[in-house]
Amino acid sequence: MFCEKCGSLLVPKEKKGKKLFYCRKCKTYYNLSGKLVEKSAQKSKITLIGERRPTLPTVEEECPKCGHKKAYFWIEQTRASDEPPTRFYKCKKCGHVWREYH
Repeated sequence: MFCEKCGSLLVPKEKKGKKLFYCRKCKTYYNLSGKLVEKSAQKSKITLIGERRPTLPTVEEECPKCGHKKAYFWIEQTRASDEPPTRFYKCKKCGHVWREYH
């Protein structure tokens, strides 16, 4: 439902034990007409069977800790958006994590 005054989306809200619709923009309450249905998604439980394996891409990069030649990598924007992103590596052998700035 939308507010008749400003067109904003109305949200259900309880006021003095009465269920109403409320406009956050113009602070107007509307009486509920009909039935209000609350739906909540049931959280499903995920069971992991077997070994957990990373799904990150692999690159040939030498680990500074153990010297292994293969590592997983991912990219994150850790600085301002006009700066280049940071590349992170994780050694496939020892799990050491390091970063590379461009």
